[in-house]
Amino acid sequence: MTTGVTTQISEQTVETFFNSVKNSGPKLIYAIAVLLIGLYVCKLARKHSRKFILKYNVEKGIANFISYAIYGVGVIMVCMTALDIINFPVQSVMTVMISLLGVIGLSVGLAFKEILSNLGSGMIILFFKPFKTGDYIGGSGVEGTVDDIQIFSTILKTPDNKAIIVPNFKLTSDNIINYTHQDKRRIDLSFGVGYDTNIKFAKKVLEDIFNSDDRILTDPKPIIGLNSLGDSSMEIVARPWVKTDEYWDVYFEVMEKVKEKFDENNIEIPFPTRVIYNKDE
Repeated sequence: MTTGVTTQISEQTVETFFNSVKNSGPKLIYAIAVLLIGLYVCKLARKHSRKFILKYNVEKGIANFISYAIYGVGVIMVCMTALDIINFPVQSVMTVMISLLGVIGLSVGLAFKEILSNLGSGMIILFFKPFKTGDYIGGSGVEGTVDDIQIFSTILKTPDNKAIIVPNFKLTSDNIINYTHQDKRRIDLSFGVGYDTNIKFAKKVLEDIFNSDDRILTDPKPIIGLNSLGDSSMEIVARPWVKTDEYWDVYFEVMEKVKEKFDENNIEIPFPTRVIYNKDE
């Protein structure tokens, strides 16, 4: 029944449109000119409104959304103005179309469920800001630096310069880890040492490494302690804090210094052992 109503309204609308064009005379040229110039102005308005909004340090995704919203509203107004020039009954058709949309709204909603979900999720991301452009995040099984937040998807850039396009719904429907949200971040280090190692001495070696690096923060103070006793080694954990943007530089350099200092002080990092029994013996 909905299909029949849709077809009938479509035929009436097309017939009305062609009758308006036929009877418009010279007004048709004026309407076409208004349409072309109006669409060009709308395009310029989208471009310049985006630049204007970005001047105030607004999130790029929000700027994109607002500029496209301005463009969409402008296009609708231009089209309605052009139709009105040729005496096309815009108001009556709009009333019919709104009624029709109410009838077929459920079908459209089901058909475009995923698109609408991504649109809604994009609005959540843009206005509630669980992350912003430039943040390093993990979610939906992927991670990377946020390169762009769009209405329907978010683009992540991986450390090896790959682009991952993630539908917004997948991000908002799962846990999001924002690694750069805070200005401080803890480095979790773990080292296995032999059972003949003096624990206090090993901890002192690690303390000296941390104290010699100005990038390692004193507040919060680094934590160093014996975590577990394994089959072939003891596990010492160290938890220094650094500025978020210096995390990886400090991590790699500290790991290298620990290896050097452990070798200098004869602190053994034992290999894992495995005992194999031969049934024939």
